[in-house]
Amino acid sequence: MKNLFILGLAIVLFTSCNQKQRYTQQSAEIDTYKKVMEDYKTQNWEDYPLHYADTAKIANNVVKEKAQSVTEAIEKAKGDAKLFDWKVEDIDYEMVVTDKGETWVNYWGIWSGTMKSTGKTYVIPFHNTAQFIDGKIVREDGYWDNSEIVTDMLKTPETTKK
Repeated sequence: MKNLFILGLAIVLFTSCNQKQRYTQQSAEIDTYKKVMEDYKTQNWEDYPLHYADTAKIANNVVKEKAQSVTEAIEKAKGDAKLFDWKVEDIDYEMVVTDKGETWVNYWGIWSGTMKSTGKTYVIPFHNTAQFIDGKIVREDGYWDNSEIVTDMLKTPETTKK
């Protein structure tokens, strides 16, 4: 009986040590996402797509069915750069492995942008989550409240002319 107990304890210890880590704040995927955010901050649109799979979809404030390609998201960001001078403050990164075995990196940041036409600065907290397969982002979802900007743009004729 004693040997059976020791064997059972050894099996439990062995299997618990071999489980894949399900949550971390240090991983190759997080390092990749830090590069994505650095490319966004510096508007390095040449390197930005290198972190994404060719078929990746980006759904910023939209449902999955309305997601954009990486190329479309870059064009949108270039348009935003014509309207705003921006900076991003990193808050936190984490990686999780879901019960389905999917690898996701979660990111929280603060976007600050000054509208070029009015000089008004907006400070918006945001959250992105990116799914990785084989070291590349295959899906990215972003969430933030840009209602103040939209409201101001509707009130300001010079921003709607651009």
